[in-house]
This record gives sequence, C-alpha cells and structure tokens, in this order.
Amino acid sequence: MSSIVLLGSTGSIGVNTLIIAKRYNIAIEALVAGSNIHLLNQQIAEFQPKIVVIANEKDKHKVNHPDVRCGNRSILTLIEESQSPTIVNALVGYTGLAPTLTATKLGKRVALANKESLVVAGAFIDMSLITVIDSEHFGLWYLLNKRPVSKLYITASGGAFRDWDIDKMKNAKFSDALKHPNWSMGDKITIDSATMTNKLFELLEAKWLFNTSNIDAIIEKKSIIHALAEFQDGSTTAHFAGVDMKLPIAFALRGEVSDEVLPPIDLLTIGALEFLPIETNRYPIWSIKEHILKHPHLGVVINAANEIAIHTFQKEKCSFFGMSEIVLNAYEKFKDVKAKNIQEVIEIDTEVRHYVQKR
Repeated sequence: MSSIVLLGSTGSIGVNTLIIAKRYNIAIEALVAGSNIHLLNQQIAEFQPKIVVIANEKDKHKVNHPDVRCGNRSILTLIEESQSPTIVNALVGYTGLAPTLTATKLGKRVALANKESLVVAGAFIDMSLITVIDSEHFGLWYLLNKRPVSKLYITASGGAFRDWDIDKMKNAKFSDALKHPNWSMGDKITIDSATMTNKLFELLEAKWLFNTSNIDAIIEKKSIIHALAEFQDGSTTAHFAGVDMKLPIAFALRGEVSDEVLPPIDLLTIGALEFLPIETNRYPIWSIKEHILKHPHLGVVINAANEIAIHTFQKEKCSFFGMSEIVLNAYEKFKDVKAKNIQEVIEIDTEVRHYVQKR
C-alpha cells in the first residue's frame, strides 16, 4: 500500500486529499494541522496516522494521539523521518517553503498546494519532483500533450469585488473580501483572489513549471474553464472542469486516473461564457505582471510584503487598495535584489518584512 504525509490536513485541500486517499486505498503516515483540533481528531480516528504535528504546544493535550509533536521544526523532522515517497504540502503561506525544500532535498515527490514555495524560491527547487495541486496548472498540464505552444492562459474568477464599483471597493472590509462568489477557501487565498495577487502567484508558478514567460490570465466568471493553450498552428484548446480540487489531487497522488472523479460538465446548463481583462484600476498589483515574469526572483519580495499587508488590512490599519500599495512600494524598494541561494532568499524575506512593518 502506498502512503503519504499530509501537511495542512484540516484545510480544504487537506480534507479533499483524505477523500481521495480513502478512495484509492492510500495510507496516511502522518497528519500536520494548525489549530482545528476537533476536525484533526476526527481525521486521526478515521485514518490512524503514525505521527501528528500541530502548530501550538498549548493544544497538545487536546489531540487524541500517542505521538503528537508541535511547531514548524517538527514538520521538517517528520519529513526527514518519514517512509512515504510523497509529501502533500497544503500549508498556507511562507511556512510551506521549508517543508518543500526539505522534501525535495531528500528526493521525495511533493504534491504541492503551497503556492508560496515556487513564488519565493522556484529557482532553487527541483521541478522534476513537483506536482502542483491547482486547477489552473493541472489544466495546462492536461492540455499541453507535447504540441508546440505559442501562449498559455490561466483563468481568474475576479474575486469578491469583481462586480463592485471601484469607489465602493475603497471602503471594503476584511469580511467583505472573504465573500468569494464561486467557492469557499481559506482566508489568505480568498484575500489574494480579491487583489489578484493569487493569480500573479499562479503565473509565477507556471513560469517555473512550464519554463515559459509567455503566459497570461483572464477573468472567466463561472470558473468552468481553468486553463487554455494557444498552439502554434493557431488553434486554442480549453480545459473545462467543475470547481472541485479532487481531480488535480487524484492525478497528483496517482499519476494517472481513468475512472470518473468528477461528474462531467453539463454544457447546456453553463449557458454563455464571458472573458474579461484583468484591469489595473481594479487590481493594481497587475501593473507589475510583465516585470515579475521577466524577474521571477522578485517573487520573494511580493510574497513577504503581501503577507504583512494582509495582516495590516485585517487589523483595519490600511484600506483594501492599501494592501496593493504596500506590496508595490516594497517591490519598487527591493527591485534590485536577487538571491544567489536559499539563505539569501530567507534574508531578503526578513528584510522586506521589517521594511513593510516599519512603514
């Protein structure tokens, strides 16, 4: 029986990963979770992991397991000790980078739902060991089929404020930004969807995964088309699939899937499809799209500034558009930095966070 280590088991990707693992009889060697101990205990009872890691020591006594470890360092130790050939990394934010690096250095496959790993340090990660759990990148991979491509496209939902008047957006609250029109996700990714930072991250991921900067994004409101490939012969092919992460997860864990994971799309119920441009007056972060694709090493700057900006917005110390202003200011300030190794990536990350926090 194959086995995996699951990082971020109580989030939406983690929950769906366990559904797929159960379906295909994949054992769970270890679970890593944050503070949702109630759900974690349910997962422990059902999947019987050998080891459990949680975020905080104060929650340890609540976990129903004989081997409970705490903190980020314990995640890395767990990966080093694990027998599983595959690590599913569904951690949120910069925290997910170190586990990705640790796993790939050990030659383990990483089923990666942590965007920040590639955004921050794509140049230093062995892409041959990475399978991204993301509907857009899965769609691109599915479409390519070794044909010569002229351009790749991924789609964006437009986020919580895609239909708001821009003047109204200026006064939007953190809670408003969490009301995604198409699905329910974690706080950070939902905020990033509203600012379009998430899509900028996905372009950077695609740059590393497919070794191209000839990639763009457009808004498709129904989130039925996830990716498009424009081929050199002039034709364009689109990948249609339901809004459900089980399909990319199944392929990431199994390599190939032939049975029905999702119900097929009912074309008659979709009706008309509409494609819209991503405009910088609504999504100011998009103004650096071309530059960041030519200078992908600056992803570390965007990510660090963005994580601080989100906390600033949550505390109501900046406006919705203020988040993008914070990120763009840091991007300009640090536009000449370029890490030569992982240690320098860490140093740049720290420096950017200090700069943004002092502003």
